[in-house]
Amino acid sequence: MPSAVANFDVNNSGMNQHARVEVRHSTCPHDCPSACALDIDVIDGRSIGRVRGSKLQTYTAGVVCAKVARYAERIHHPKRLMHPLRRTGPKGSGQFARISWAEALDEIGDRFTEAEREYGAQSVWPYYYAGTMGLVMRDGINRLTHVKKYSRFYSTVCANVARVGFSIGTGRIAGVDPREMALSDLVVIWGTNPVNTQVNVMTHASRARKERGAKIAAVDIYNNDTMKQADIKIILRPGTDGAFACGVMHVLFRENFADRVYMDKYTDCPAELEAHLKTRTPEWASAICGVPVAEIEAFARAVGETRRTFFRLGYGFSRSRNGATQMHAASCIPAVTGAWQYEGGGAFFNNAALWRFDESIIEGHDAIDPTTRLLDQSKIGRILTGDEAAQLGGGPVKAMLIQNTNPVTIAPEQTLVRQGFAREDLFVAVHEQFLTETAEMADIVLPATMFMEHDDLYYGGGHQYISVGPKLIDPPGECRSNHEVLQALARRVGAAHPGFDMTPRELIDATLKLSGHGDIAGLETDIWRDLQPDFRTSHYLDGFAHADRKFHFKADWKHPTFGKLMGDVDNMPSLPDHWAVIEEADAAYPFRLATSPSRSFLNTTFNETPSSQAREGRASVMIHPLDAAALGIADGDAVTLGSVRGETSLIAKLFDGVRRGVLIAESVHPNSDHIGGRGINTLTGADTVAPIGGAAFHDNKVWIKKADAAALS
Repeated sequence: MPSAVANFDVNNSGMNQHARVEVRHSTCPHDCPSACALDIDVIDGRSIGRVRGSKLQTYTAGVVCAKVARYAERIHHPKRLMHPLRRTGPKGSGQFARISWAEALDEIGDRFTEAEREYGAQSVWPYYYAGTMGLVMRDGINRLTHVKKYSRFYSTVCANVARVGFSIGTGRIAGVDPREMALSDLVVIWGTNPVNTQVNVMTHASRARKERGAKIAAVDIYNNDTMKQADIKIILRPGTDGAFACGVMHVLFRENFADRVYMDKYTDCPAELEAHLKTRTPEWASAICGVPVAEIEAFARAVGETRRTFFRLGYGFSRSRNGATQMHAASCIPAVTGAWQYEGGGAFFNNAALWRFDESIIEGHDAIDPTTRLLDQSKIGRILTGDEAAQLGGGPVKAMLIQNTNPVTIAPEQTLVRQGFAREDLFVAVHEQFLTETAEMADIVLPATMFMEHDDLYYGGGHQYISVGPKLIDPPGECRSNHEVLQALARRVGAAHPGFDMTPRELIDATLKLSGHGDIAGLETDIWRDLQPDFRTSHYLDGFAHADRKFHFKADWKHPTFGKLMGDVDNMPSLPDHWAVIEEADAAYPFRLATSPSRSFLNTTFNETPSSQAREGRASVMIHPLDAAALGIADGDAVTLGSVRGETSLIAKLFDGVRRGVLIAESVHPNSDHIGGRGINTLTGADTVAPIGGAAFHDNKVWIKKADAAALS
């Protein structure tokens, strides 16, 4: 592994100590499409110093977000879990006693075996998500599930909705080289706030502005930090992107900005689309999305007049009940203008189609029993509280192993989630880095490694690189990796599979070979390997990825490119439109609430670091000053929000960068940060999102009022 070495003197108790600093390369593992390439100072082989974005990788280009730059604050945090713990008090009390690893693993093994014997193997549900995006440490839990025939896990809280919305048009989840933003004349950032969530998007967009005089347009639901840097600002009501997109395309056809030659060659039904859009006027769109007609028309003209328009579409589309149709509508615009033909033009959402990782050994695909129930991640509250529909008729969950996620804070329908985890007949083991609110509800807590303390394999969702992230330092205390825990549990529950007998490096090597990516030695030599296809492939100049080689304006929602079909698929509009299935505000619930990501937290990761806590402050909700005045709410007041699912109390922040009737609560603060201890996801729902499932975190109707004495007590 290439490295650079520097020496410096540090002062320790008045005496000079000679410390050795080695710069090592790695990849950020967190749930962010940037998957930044990192240069990390390793001090004396034992601790971490500075963390920087590597200039050796052209997408990261030397830039990394502030929270990862301060990673030493997290990895060396004094409150990291160091030893296995057994609960000694009531669930949620945080009362634990230290035990040995053997005691902890034996108890988990015994309880899993007991549940299997008394209620069947499907009463055990291993539950995980994206606390790390490394394939070995994230996905290896599925190997245990498959071998033991435990209840399987269907991922729905993140990107399903946006992914299917993009691929239903293009035929696959891949687009223009994201570095081409720097070659664009207009960068449209839509449904993502990259200043908060994908900082490298702004690196390349800003380069286009500096070097080409390009404009940056931002389309979102509030005047966030990205929009503050944009030249063109479009603020929508939540869940109305499809209407805005249709209004824009109406203008493109009306004013002859549509590239009819391109559409005739590359798209499925341009004449039918044009006829459909005749009634989707800017006036029609404005009444739905709240954007003035003049702004809709000006945006359309900017796009129509700029051949090199790059649409950077984001994960925000996944957070609404109509998100798939909204993503599809937005992605249709560059097909109407023919922007795909030009360098710096076209669209990008995610590069999942490029990775081509065969995870059959990591996940134990040879052991999958398709008759084993596939439980919806987002419906964990309903599943744990006995909802037979959510349980798919398979009976109660009696035992869980949780890795890489914090559902007691981040899952929707928190009232049900907390009720479920409070069950005395539910055994829960949590493998974690900190005593999260989920860990506090556990019977056994196991200390976990962080990414610099184990080997793993990574890909970039927002770019095209793959890489090995090597172990750089030994973990503190008795921390063990996810893989080590799974190996030990497999022995105790009788789960035999070759993957349990391999080291992480052996699993990485085998996966790379199966995937046609060479071996681990070759990838480590490359450091970060660029998988970006050639220009013609990336721009679909030889045809899109559907069988007819066309971009599909007409979406076939009953035959998505991936996923499990569910939800109200029959009523999804095939042509771009506003699908009116969102939780519309009404007399009882007159506001629309979105829970957008913050800059210094990443879901609940970094919630424990002092610098992130200081930047984010108290849990708060943004409200337009005129709405606040009408309700007698002043800036800084304690307020209570209520939905059909429950109530939460937090601090009001007056902000004129939202449409009236819209509330924004940034990030997922711990439940304990909220007045009364009920977090923001008390308000969010777990309704099935068509066509393949999802979680509509930004799609909530609520009321708001000043908090009364009961809420403050």
